[in-house]
Amino acid sequence: MENVDMKSQAVYKKPTFMEKYSSLIKYILKRLLLMIPVILIISLIIFTIVEFMPGDPLNAFLNPEQLTGTTEEILQKRQFFIEKLGLNDPFIVRFFRWWGQILRGEFGYSVIKNRPVKEFIGEHFMNSFKVNLFGFALAFIIAIVVGIRSAVKRNSIFDKFWTVFSIAGISLPRFFMAMLLIFIFSITLGWLPISGMSDPLGLRPGYQYYILPVSVITLASLAPLIKYVRNSMLEVLKQDYIRTARAKGLGEKVVIYRHAFRNALIPVVTLLGAYIPALFGGSIIVEKIFVWNGIGSLIRDSYTFRDRSVLIVALTFFALLTLLGNLMQDVGYSLVDPRVREGGNK
Repeated sequence: MENVDMKSQAVYKKPTFMEKYSSLIKYILKRLLLMIPVILIISLIIFTIVEFMPGDPLNAFLNPEQLTGTTEEILQKRQFFIEKLGLNDPFIVRFFRWWGQILRGEFGYSVIKNRPVKEFIGEHFMNSFKVNLFGFALAFIIAIVVGIRSAVKRNSIFDKFWTVFSIAGISLPRFFMAMLLIFIFSITLGWLPISGMSDPLGLRPGYQYYILPVSVITLASLAPLIKYVRNSMLEVLKQDYIRTARAKGLGEKVVIYRHAFRNALIPVVTLLGAYIPALFGGSIIVEKIFVWNGIGSLIRDSYTFRDRSVLIVALTFFALLTLLGNLMQDVGYSLVDPRVREGGNK
């Protein structure tokens, strides 16, 4: 009897963290390794496009004040800097030299800011990240709650209201939402500031400057997310195993949140990976309207003034963000459906 008990204990031993998630960890490491050649190819394409943009290539590396003096002196300085910076070297040599500078934390010189890119690029990234993170997190939480309830209470007043809201939200562009919120809450009611990131006089608290940009991003993200969650939940509720669970006498909350919810998340998780880079891309319009000092406004200005160093770094960041979004999408998908990572590790 003791031997039987020992065998049963060995069979039902609780797996460790590594045993439970070893396949997921291998899957993530495999995807990270595959990202290295992809980001090299994408950065090569970006570098090529920006390199052949019209304009003076020295502007991507030099402070304009360094090219002053008589015509002859300017020509001598230009030739000196062209040789010093290796602009006459083969294209592929310049590309790998640029990657070496990136790995050392040297991103070039900005014509717009008149200072090295590394001194301000992080601040712009964080400004955009904070607004987009708050807006998207809020939209995702609301969409999950509203989408599930709309599916469960199909054709009710609650469901019809949010269906109309989703259609309107998808149809309206972000700039219209932004202008509408500014007109209501800033011009008409005077509750919130029209634009900017802070009050130089200190008359308004800083959090008020976040409310309108975050609200626009939340509303723009909320409408399609509610639609996807609702439709996905409706599709799952039609499945045979849901009817079986109800026939066994399980409570409605157990059926909805334990059996239906996890499977309904699969298409939603697939959507999230594509949303991350799209959020930062869409924030260009929001940042322009609200004069928000983020990466979107920086890309717009750098393209207008042909600031090559900033453009290359920012566009490479968007490419990396897209790859990370796809990775998060696949990891989330594999957490919801373990068959994905088991198939990927074969």
